[in-house]
Amino acid sequence: MKIIDILEETFLALLSNKARTGLTILGIVIGISSVIVMVSVGQGATLSIQASIESTGSNLLMITPGVARNIGYSARSAGGTAQSLTIDDADAIANEVSSVIYMTPQVTGRYQVVYKGNNTNTSVIGTGDTYPFVRNLSIDKGNFITTQDVENTTKVAVIGPTVVIDLFGPDAVADDVIGQTIKINKIEFKVIGVTKTKGGTGFQNQDDRIYIPYTVSQRYFSGNKYLSEIDLQISSSDLMTSAQNEVTSLLLARHNIADSTSADFTVQNQSDILSSISSVSQTLTILLGAIAGISLLVGGIGIMNMMLTTITERTREIGLRKAIGAKAKDITTQFLTEAVVLTFSGGVVGVFLGWIISWGIKYFNLYQTQVSFFSVLLAVAVSAAIGIIFGYYPAKRAAKLNPIEALRYE
Repeated sequence: MKIIDILEETFLALLSNKARTGLTILGIVIGISSVIVMVSVGQGATLSIQASIESTGSNLLMITPGVARNIGYSARSAGGTAQSLTIDDADAIANEVSSVIYMTPQVTGRYQVVYKGNNTNTSVIGTGDTYPFVRNLSIDKGNFITTQDVENTTKVAVIGPTVVIDLFGPDAVADDVIGQTIKINKIEFKVIGVTKTKGGTGFQNQDDRIYIPYTVSQRYFSGNKYLSEIDLQISSSDLMTSAQNEVTSLLLARHNIADSTSADFTVQNQSDILSSISSVSQTLTILLGAIAGISLLVGGIGIMNMMLTTITERTREIGLRKAIGAKAKDITTQFLTEAVVLTFSGGVVGVFLGWIISWGIKYFNLYQTQVSFFSVLLAVAVSAAIGIIFGYYPAKRAAKLNPIEALRYE
């Protein structure tokens, strides 16, 4: 049979029962669109996480007290309660590790913040004047903490946009906030600056933070000389590993620790953290795609069911074709083509629908999505493969029918 004849017969057969054909295609459409949407959500989450981590700084090394449980992951034993890092450690690193461009200490905590009748509970970061350079932080209005503020233990604060809204109301502007006095844990601070919006959610919301001199945080909040974290910006991404090793060796020597496995600190590479989290998010993407793929399997079973029903209804037609000379190969090709056309048509519509839904999710800011060309190509290829896999058995069954028995079939 010629290809044009096969296609003509295919479309005539499929259009002879439009309702059944439409419902069968719908199963594939739902399956393919589900895969597209789920994968796009997973990829969007990966990109969002990567952007969030990269926005915190470039070529970043983070030193924290406590011992890491997993390399490149932020969980630490005794994290938050361990006390082993001091400003002397930070200064030694800045002076002795040549690849360090900027160093900034941190003393962090969450406290109640009050302005007149409004209050909020937010993250308060005690730091120094180099923090904006290390953490890619920009000032919208006013100024950031200066070296003099740190040395003089001046009670000044730089607040994020979310804190502005929580304390001063949704209509407040940065110019009106500068110079106002807020209370952090019942201690008065003068607002000297407002940061630009960076985004984030929950405890990772970089706009829901207040920055004060670390010396003030040590004196009035933590009550000791220890730091919660030391952040370093390295001059080049190629020097990250060597810088990490240098910092580790220096701190081991300063803390009189001979065995590195007994270190009372953790040096984390931003690239390692990014790789670990990206790996987790990619696994989540695969899981979401696999769950959505179940609907594709159901759609494939629906196609097989339809083709088997069609064969039963067209038994006499098959017998007649074989009686006038049609070969088993021709019958197989005919029914296999019908199955592939069904799934391919559903796949194309499903890809378009999945793209529309993904775009809608992103457009209405419900969630970050990213539809890749690979996922679209994979979806179309899978839809065609399903047609072949689930159409092959019915096609072979039709080809094996005895022409005499088929012609007698009522």
